[in-house]
Amino acid sequence: MTFKYRNKNFNRGFTLIEVLIALTIIAISLGTIMSASGNQARQTAYLKQKTLAHWVAMNEMTQLQLNAEFPPIGEKKGSSEMVNTEWFWLRTTKETQDEDARQVEFQIFSDEDREQGLTRLIGYVNK
Repeated sequence: MTFKYRNKNFNRGFTLIEVLIALTIIAISLGTIMSASGNQARQTAYLKQKTLAHWVAMNEMTQLQLNAEFPPIGEKKGSSEMVNTEWFWLRTTKETQDEDARQVEFQIFSDEDREQGLTRLIGYVNK
């Protein structure tokens, strides 16, 4: 049995409602993708900054050990340059049970006021 259309000019296609719904779905999807991409880019930049800050802390600790310097107890502020950026640090030295060893903590900041801490490294230095 063959089905014939009564009106020969009858064309099948999408209705206006179907097109609007499809465009709405695409717009929402693209908005979500753009938001996720922006968040990922921000997180990548933050992780890069934290990694570099950790390297600065490791370099300062290594320099302290290489100089065979036995640091005095207390706090000391300083800065270092790495990757064309100035990093600000705070070194806190504490006594240990061993008189010939000291605990040294480096905190690395991205600002000179030392309010935006990025990382912290604790190590030990011997006489």
